[in-house]
Amino acid sequence: MDTLSTETQNRKRIKEVENAFSPPGETLSKPNRILVGEGNLMKQGRKKMEQKAFFLFNDILVYGSILMNKRWYKNQKIIPLKDIKLEDMEDSDDIKHMWLMCTPRKSFFVSAPTYEEKKAWMMHIELCQSSLLQEQVPNQNLDFAKSWIPDQAAQKCMRCFVTFTTTNRRHHCRKCGFVVCNKCSKDRARINHIDPKKLLRVCKICSKTCKESEISRARFDSGGLWGDAEELSSEDE
Repeated sequence: MDTLSTETQNRKRIKEVENAFSPPGETLSKPNRILVGEGNLMKQGRKKMEQKAFFLFNDILVYGSILMNKRWYKNQKIIPLKDIKLEDMEDSDDIKHMWLMCTPRKSFFVSAPTYEEKKAWMMHIELCQSSLLQEQVPNQNLDFAKSWIPDQAAQKCMRCFVTFTTTNRRHHCRKCGFVVCNKCSKDRARINHIDPKKLLRVCKICSKTCKESEISRARFDSGGLWGDAEELSSEDE
């Protein structure tokens, strides 16, 4: 992880990063915002791990696809640090120095080139989060998205166990992250912490869970649960 030492260097580099995204993303230059560090990490994609440029600020984490290292990037993504939960992961045979980045909208695995860099990234993110907690009230009710199972990790649908082919394609359930076939993921459901306005693809198991949750929520909102409790109370009397 590369770090900057002076305030002037910091302001200059933040502006460079902001201008390096094409098409332009959100404005990154803001009062009291500090670029804590930057570097390239491998991020879990749908089919494989892909190298992305990551920029850690004192309040947000920014990443994007690399067009030219340290000069041009695309597909700017911004995650508020208050919405991130880190989970350390053990090394696998294929991927080393990995951890899980959990957020409400999307969770994904990342890996660093070395163990030391992994620890540096995790430590600096947690230090920035600790500083934010001194200034902001933490959100204790965050729901985090499940990380997607990579395509290559599933040769069969993880619900009906039918083998994937060129015609029986892979899809992802947005709620559990499983790789499923089209037949097992025809339903759509609203998952508020991912996108409260859009109906998302879900597998048949999660679809049932979502419908049950909607029914329970509707009963609660209409006072049905309280009504049931009052009836039980009157019967006891």
